[in-house]
Amino acid sequence: MNASTLLFFLISLTLGTGIGAVAYKWFFVKKSNEETSKTESTVLLESIEKVFKVVMAEGYFTEIYNYENHRNFWNLISDKKKALIIAKAKVLVGYDFGKMRFHFSHSDRKMIIEYFPEPEVLSMDTDYKFYDIEQGWLNRFQTDDYTAILNEAKKTMNEKALQSDLPRIASNQVQLMMFQLAATMSWKIDLLLPEINKKQLDEFSKYRPTDANIDSLKIDDNP
Repeated sequence: MNASTLLFFLISLTLGTGIGAVAYKWFFVKKSNEETSKTESTVLLESIEKVFKVVMAEGYFTEIYNYENHRNFWNLISDKKKALIIAKAKVLVGYDFGKMRFHFSHSDRKMIIEYFPEPEVLSMDTDYKFYDIEQGWLNRFQTDDYTAILNEAKKTMNEKALQSDLPRIASNQVQLMMFQLAATMSWKIDLLLPEINKKQLDEFSKYRPTDANIDSLKIDDNP
């Protein structure tokens, strides 16, 4: 084998090795790094119901919820887990008119209301974030724990919304709306309510100022 033949053989071997390495990297290494995601979604419509619910007031709430749980194992080890949850919610308060009882007196153009429902929370759009999660070796958070914490926080938020001024605002709004609509059609509204129902409406008509304790700011004039 002369020198030119040997040189041609070496060049061909080098090129073949390089092309093979590139081909291996392209077909095998790249393929192993490819990520494939597949998502399937099934939406089932369970039921459709006709409702007559009207939103009369909305409020925005922030709740700071502290959760702490202690467990004692065999009276030897005391283990705890805790978390801080900050919840934000938009609460819509209004009326379900399907619960109202009434009839019409067409002779004197009157709408006679026999029962007027209480304002209620119609919907609550919530957002929860967990902070400062701590757990022990044995007492650890499980999926059921998070579900129970969120349910309790949502229940507390619902109670606070009904204790706020939202029901009073909704009560005033719905009465104004109904009497104005009746007046535009030359009708009148008579409230022939049971005594307990009257007391409920009176209670929701009371103003409840928001409780807040504000500390006075102390300004130091000396630098």
